[in-house]
Amino acid sequence: MPDRGAFASIALVAVLCAASAGAWSQESSKFPDWKGQWVRIGGGGQFDPSKPPVRGQQPPLTPEHQAIWEANIAEARAGGQYYNTQVRCMPGGMPRMMMAYEPMEVIILPDITYIHITFNSEFRRIYTDGRDWPKNVEPSFAGYSIGKWIDEDGDGLYDMLEVETRNLKGPRIFDPSGIPLHEDNQTIVKERIFLDKANPNILRDEITTIDNALTRPWTITRGYTRTRDPNWIEHSCAENNDYIFIEGQTYRIEVDGKLGPSRPGQPPPDPRHFNEAQR
Repeated sequence: MPDRGAFASIALVAVLCAASAGAWSQESSKFPDWKGQWVRIGGGGQFDPSKPPVRGQQPPLTPEHQAIWEANIAEARAGGQYYNTQVRCMPGGMPRMMMAYEPMEVIILPDITYIHITFNSEFRRIYTDGRDWPKNVEPSFAGYSIGKWIDEDGDGLYDMLEVETRNLKGPRIFDPSGIPLHEDNQTIVKERIFLDKANPNILRDEITTIDNALTRPWTITRGYTRTRDPNWIEHSCAENNDYIFIEGQTYRIEVDGKLGPSRPGQPPPDPRHFNEAQR
């Protein structure tokens, strides 16, 4: 004889699932359409796309960190890249990762929004469930992000995501020129992410960085254009990285597979390094 209790339990589960799906369907209609692939607007690697690269960025650095930046610029001009963490296949972290060197994807769920950057597979979780800041969180390059959806025009639909990110670790820099963030990693990044009112296929991210390397908060705006039917390509830093670092010196792998200098007149590395490696 069929177990009526089992049938009743199955029916109840089905009803609850249907109700949950219906509630999510109704709730999801309030969120903006950010589906697709987002590709950064503007070439070059500068953090603020509205200004020229390197010194044209005019970051509001303290004198101490201005000196660090000048040293990084000099190193780059001499062929070095050790200061550039991404060249060593480390994550760029926040806020640099939002430059989106490679395309990104935004996945919106009721209580959390995910942002995936294909460059080095960097990944963000933005919690939008009303939680407070946790007391003990392991710092990370992407940090811990809490967001809030905003209905700016009062039409009952969300059109902006406000985000604050803390609990970051380093080392991190703003861009390839080596604009530094403070080594204390007390960075706070605030964002306002929204679709362009004139073009729904452009996403804007207003980024404000508060950091002890800066004399004041630094605000810039990034832009991304949408591809609806994207072709996703995997990016692995180690796969095509021809930089080699030995005792802080930058060398390169030549086309013949041999170790070569990164600047004219650079002395070869101490052969004792290789002798020790062979032991």
